[in-house]
Amino acid sequence: MRIIIFSFIFLVFSSLSFPIGKKDQKENASPATLSSNGCELLYEQMNLCEIMHFDAFKSAYTGYTKLNINNNPLLTVIDFSLPSSEKRMYVLDLEKRKVLFVSYVSHGRNSGENFATSFSNLSGSHKSSLGFYRTAGTYNGSNGYSLQLDGLEEGINDKARSRAIVIHGADYCSEKVIKSTGRLGRSFGCPALPKELTKPVINTIKGGSLLFIYAGRPDYTAMSKVL
Repeated sequence: MRIIIFSFIFLVFSSLSFPIGKKDQKENASPATLSSNGCELLYEQMNLCEIMHFDAFKSAYTGYTKLNINNNPLLTVIDFSLPSSEKRMYVLDLEKRKVLFVSYVSHGRNSGENFATSFSNLSGSHKSSLGFYRTAGTYNGSNGYSLQLDGLEEGINDKARSRAIVIHGADYCSEKVIKSTGRLGRSFGCPALPKELTKPVINTIKGGSLLFIYAGRPDYTAMSKVL
């Protein structure tokens, strides 16, 4: 009888200490429901440590969980804490745990030389704007095939439409330019891409996915209602 009682008590405590299915539930959780620990897990699962800084991903993911109202699995991160001579734009599919694109991207001409250090939401500033955006529709303009962006943060990037801040291709965004000048050429504030990647990237992220421009700036974090 004692053996049966002790066996029963052992089974109860074992089930409390090692809940069945906990690991599987964490690994299969949707991106939008993962905790901060889940953010680290997702970062590891996607092997992002090999290509991007965790702080940039964590900030982007924090906003994604709050702003992704249409359950779009795509998240684009631009890390302006890196120089333009490095690939610093990442298109991620969080649902499939896949990195779709890693690319060079230019910043605004008045934001800095190789590093973007100054940002603005003002028309005519020719500076980049930080923060969260939602991708919209496409059009063919003076810079060719382009993607409209809606800035989601008041006072930080909400004038993106009126400033014509869009994703487009540019000849000055290429490895050839980096080899010649030590950095990419610069835009009027738009995140400009290598021409060969413009169409595939735009067609992947258009129509409502989130884009986040990061720079590791405490002044942005203090202003942002998202972070």
